[in-house]
Amino acid sequence: MTAPGFTVSAFILLLHVSFVANYPSGKVTKSCGGMIPEHGHTPQSHPAHNISVSQKTFRPGDQIKVTLSGPPFKGFLLEARDAENLSGPPVGSFTLIDSHVSQLLTCEDVQGSAVSHRSPSKKTEIKVFWDAPSGAPNHITFLATVVEKYKIYWVKIPGPVISQPNVPPFTTPEATIAPMPTVPSVSHLTRSFNASDCGNKKFCIRSPLNCDPEKERACVFLSFTRDDQSVMVEMSGPSKGYLSVAFSHDRWMGDDDAYVCILEDQIVHIQPSHLTGRSHPIMDFGDPLEDMAWRLVDGVMQCSFRRNITLPGVKNRFDLNASYYIFVADGAAVDGRIHKHSQQPLITYEKYNVTGDPKNIGGSHSLLLLKVHGALMFVAWMTTVSVGVLIARFFKPVWSKALFGDAAWFQHAGYHPYLGFIVMVLAVLQLLLAAFRPPLHDPRRQMFNWTHWSMGTAARIIAVAAMFLGMDLPGLNLPGPWKTYAMIGFVAWHVGTEIILEIHAYRLSRKVEILDDDRIQILQSFTAAEAEGYVFKKVVLAIYVCGNLTFLTMFLSAINRL
Repeated sequence: MTAPGFTVSAFILLLHVSFVANYPSGKVTKSCGGMIPEHGHTPQSHPAHNISVSQKTFRPGDQIKVTLSGPPFKGFLLEARDAENLSGPPVGSFTLIDSHVSQLLTCEDVQGSAVSHRSPSKKTEIKVFWDAPSGAPNHITFLATVVEKYKIYWVKIPGPVISQPNVPPFTTPEATIAPMPTVPSVSHLTRSFNASDCGNKKFCIRSPLNCDPEKERACVFLSFTRDDQSVMVEMSGPSKGYLSVAFSHDRWMGDDDAYVCILEDQIVHIQPSHLTGRSHPIMDFGDPLEDMAWRLVDGVMQCSFRRNITLPGVKNRFDLNASYYIFVADGAAVDGRIHKHSQQPLITYEKYNVTGDPKNIGGSHSLLLLKVHGALMFVAWMTTVSVGVLIARFFKPVWSKALFGDAAWFQHAGYHPYLGFIVMVLAVLQLLLAAFRPPLHDPRRQMFNWTHWSMGTAARIIAVAAMFLGMDLPGLNLPGPWKTYAMIGFVAWHVGTEIILEIHAYRLSRKVEILDDDRIQILQSFTAAEAEGYVFKKVVLAIYVCGNLTFLTMFLSAINRL
């Protein structure tokens, strides 16, 4: 489920939906056949919407106006079917009347054979033309799936039957729509899960390692207990809407077996699902779990279920007697709709067989490579760059001796971490600009000074912004809002140090001017006043470095705990 680099944008259970197959844009071709939204809820049984037609008979080539109307709804899917074979493919094609509210879909490789919504905005009426094809069946009916909101929808609402002239009358009873699979009963947990059997009877994944869900509210807990040919799964953690677990063959999102516990109206629904590529999770039906139960106390969600270790012939379900990477994610849910997790999921360090020997393991919300990247970023900006900037700005008079023909700090390249392309480009340009520095009394020297200062300042400002944004990367998962306050403290500490040194430099320049009008000569001879000022600078720099190391230790400790 995610790979090297900024990996694990991972197991993204993100769903912001309003209609069939969870697509507010109406691109629902996956649902053309069954016309069933993949919302994981039971459809309503009594239709509230109506389908009407402009005429009851048709000939090939005719255009029939079809109207879908009723209480406000967000999404719909409309198709024409053979009235004597409702499970068959769509018949004919449609022509839009208002392309702002509806769009054509290609089902069964027939362009325009279905119509759906264009946006999730509320609507009360949809009008389209149905174009009767040559070779059409004798009798046609129209079916519509209508979504009022995520958990309230109707599937295959039947419309009137239209017939070709001079054909036997339609005598087949109105087709009954096959009922959706019933949702198994779910019980209420009477007590919290506990970690007493972890490593003994249970295969446990916990974060923090060795936490106990019975005693610690922040404990993220997942356990597997084998019972003959089945396995009992327990999942617990703080959640605002859902908890989920997924099994993956790799660290990339896609082709994964997932299970979601979703909070809706103070009830937790437990639903199997699967992931295909970097897309929304698809809720599955037809393979209900057993012994489902849940508990919701003080913002902590707990849910459990049982499933067979092997499920021959069941699509999208993995055999649990093999090894997988295991993901645990949580996030918000609104009206049963799950949204992107607020932090990176907890991921095991390697593949495990949860039905094998019981183990007690942990996981990480961040990959090692990302931790290293973050650590190097903080080391660079809290030591090399920040200290180098102060030395270059305020210690030039001390190191005036040339090395290989240039002043020492012009050979000091500095260190700019890979925080952004712009920062890197500015850093490289700074080095190139320094290489072409005009002589001291050259007329271009003032332009060089301003350009050099401007580019350096811009690079630092952009880099600070990049650091703030980098800390918010889900993969790094630094604790907030602590991270923001700490970084603000570091920036304030750096700026404050610069202000103190600027004030000192100004006061020193005034003192030197009193001693001699020729400041350049005094700097070169290194007067007693300058020497006294240099002692102050060394003290300030030492204090500044100590402060930086304190901030750095704080951030590195936070990264190490991920």
